[in-house]
Parts: sequence; C-alpha cells; structure tokens
Amino acid sequence: MNPMAPFHSLLLLSALSFLLFHPLAATDGAADPLYIDCVEQCEKTGCVGDRCFQHCKFSSDGKPIDGHWYMREPLYMSWKQWDCRTDCRYNCMLSREEERTKHGAQPVKYHGKWPFKRVSGIQEPVAVALSALNLAIQFHGWVSFFILMYYNFPSRPDKKTYYEYTGLWHIYGILSMNSWLWSAVFHSRHVELTEKLDCSSAVVLLGYTLILSILRAFNVKDEATRVMISAPLIAFVTTHTLYLNFYEFSYDLNTKVCVTMAVCQLLIWAIWAGVSGHPSRWKLFVIGAGEGLAMVLQTFDFPPYKGYVDAHALWHATTIPLAFLWWSFIMDDAEFRTSYHLKKVK
Repeated sequence: MNPMAPFHSLLLLSALSFLLFHPLAATDGAADPLYIDCVEQCEKTGCVGDRCFQHCKFSSDGKPIDGHWYMREPLYMSWKQWDCRTDCRYNCMLSREEERTKHGAQPVKYHGKWPFKRVSGIQEPVAVALSALNLAIQFHGWVSFFILMYYNFPSRPDKKTYYEYTGLWHIYGILSMNSWLWSAVFHSRHVELTEKLDCSSAVVLLGYTLILSILRAFNVKDEATRVMISAPLIAFVTTHTLYLNFYEFSYDLNTKVCVTMAVCQLLIWAIWAGVSGHPSRWKLFVIGAGEGLAMVLQTFDFPPYKGYVDAHALWHATTIPLAFLWWSFIMDDAEFRTSYHLKKVK
C-alpha cells in the first residue's frame, strides 16, 4: 500500500470540498423590518428595551451630545470604535435572535456576520483566545529553535550554523507570530483596517511558506537560485496584497488564493516526504492530514454554538497541535542536516 495514499485522499477531499461545496447562503437578518426599526429607535433613544448605551450620549468624534468637555468618552473605551450605531446593531441583533429562538427559528447573519456574543467588548472571544494560543505556540517553537541552533549545536568556523535553512526558518517564525497577532486583533474587533491586516499577513505567511517548501524540498542552497525561485512568488503575493488593500477587497478571491497556495505546499511536502526518506517524515504526513481536515472544516459555515464557537474558531483550535508538531519537525530537520554536515567534516 502506498503510504501517501491516505494523505492524498484527505488532500483531494479538502480541495474538492472547497471548490464544489460552498456554504449555503444565509438570510441577511439586517433586512428584517423589525431589526431595522429596532436600530432606528435605538439611535434616537439610546436604548433597546431596558438596556441603554453610553455610546449614544456621544457624537461620532467622542464629544458629549449634551454636557461638558470633561465628559468626553475615555480613550480606552473609544479605541475599538464602538459607537451608538454599532452598539444599537449589536443589541438589536441579540434581541431579534432571542425572539427567533423562542419561535424555533435558526440564527441568521447580520451585515454578513454571524451573531456572536461579546465578552468585555471582544467580538469573538473564543477565536481571540485560540489565536493567542497559536501565537504562544509559534513563539515557543521559534525560541526553542533559536536555542537549539545557537546554544546546543556546534557552529562553523565562521560562526554560522551548519543548517542551511536557519535564517529562512527565523523569518518564518516572525511572519507566523505576526499573522496570529493580527488574527487576534481582527477577531477582537471587526473593522476594515483589522480585516485587511489579518488577511494580508495570512497571505504573506502562506506565500513565504510556499517558497520555503520549494527551497527545502529541492535542497536549494545557492543564494542566486533562491532569489530566482522566490522572485515570481514574491511578486504575485505583493500584487495580490496591494490589490486587496488599495483596489478591491474580495474575501472570496483571497480565500481561493490562500487555499491554492496551502494545497500546493502540502503537495510539495508530501511528495518530498515520500521520496526523501527523511527520519521525521511521519510528522509531515500527520501535519498534512491534519491540515487537509482543517481546510475541509474551513469550508463549513454554521452559526456559532451558544454565540461563541463557529467553524473558524474550531479551525484555530486544530492549528495549535499542528503548529507544535511542525516546529518539532523543523528542529528534527535541523538536527538531521547538522549531523550530516558534521560527519562530512570528520
């Protein structure tokens, strides 16, 4: 039996599910006349039922509608850009969903978003917590790799490491931490800026890891060759990022680009693991299978359970053990290549 067959099946399943099975379009709750009327009344009165909101006492620039200058809204409250309209929309959404639940209706999206429940002003608390955990795992992996390379392994006479990909993995660690940082920020507060930063950092990370997979799989050591291979992909990622940020932000287009790059590098790692005989190739198979399942999970779009956990949050949860295993493989690879070079020196 081909040891890569289960992995290929999962990979094909993930790709097909993304291309063929799109989530069912949900009714937009923002078009509900009762919701619209609730928002309009709230913006006039500052209240939804017996719940009233401090933001409705301030204008859009944070100044009090009636009162003295020293009653200006505190900076620590205004930085998240909550205002009267967003508070009214949020509480009217909760009110309508409570009514719909009583009548046995399923949750619907409002302004393109599922009805999440805030915690201390954070829009998606579970996704934020899981993004923070992913950030911590990436930091731990990067620091562990740094200690391994510069304190545990011998160095060349010129003080450089024997492992040819040390610098590339340092860049990967920094880009990974940057991506998860902006993921946490975006899930904390959905605004145009945080969404663009989250998507852009994810695109840059995926583009870089695709380059890294090519360089490692083909054992490219020459700097000029590395530049020749990297330049077209860097140009593509840069163009796509500029397009999203300054021309048209298309979530669907960005998702397709990200999935395509992810599938390409999974294929590269899988084929290389199958033919290279690397001692830790089993870790790549496990990671590949896990990533394939995670991409399948990303294609589903269901309402958040209890208002907190949706498919995207579950995807964040699956990446935590995969990231730990991934850094374990990187350190195994560093040890494998360092041992190889030391044997040659002796």
